[in-house]
Amino acid sequence: MRCVSDHYFTAEPASDAERRHVPVRLAGQDVQVQVAAGIFSPAGIDKGTRVLLDELPPAPGADLLDLGCGWGPLALTAALQNPATTVWAVDVNARALDLVRRNAAALGVADRVRACTPDEVPDDVRFAALWSNPPIRVGKSVLHDMLRRWLTRLVPGADGGWLVVQKNLGSDSLARWIESDVGLPVRRASSSKGFRVLHVTR
Repeated sequence: MRCVSDHYFTAEPASDAERRHVPVRLAGQDVQVQVAAGIFSPAGIDKGTRVLLDELPPAPGADLLDLGCGWGPLALTAALQNPATTVWAVDVNARALDLVRRNAAALGVADRVRACTPDEVPDDVRFAALWSNPPIRVGKSVLHDMLRRWLTRLVPGADGGWLVVQKNLGSDSLARWIESDVGLPVRRASSSKGFRVLHVTR
């Protein structure tokens, strides 16, 4: 019997994977990627991530964190844009991490993408940039712990953190929390299609 209770933040999805290939556009290229059930945005690039991709600066030639990577649209974009970028594609979902590895290999960027769980990222790694469509639905407490953990590992003066958050899911309150609790300045980089892109700097 098929399990239907998986969330995209489930570590080991029990549902059938139902793997399939879909066409997407990443880093100005039309490519095929593999997606599956039991992960975030299993049909392709979701609206929020597309809004973020349209706003992001080019990937820096340094360590970049894709927080909550799913099947990898942000991580793959960064790796395709800049061969000098080391992309840390982080997720708790084992199926998502497997897909990132498969997609990176298929696109010829496996040497630039490190798909891993949060605890597998070495403590001494610092990031020139953080790109994320953060998992708002994990709950405020878990989300805050996650952002506090990773935003403080940004390199001062580098590209900073880029987050896309749906307006009606608390983008403005999240920006205020980052400023007051994490102590980092936030600007609203853009607002489109019901989403806000927040830019966090150190």
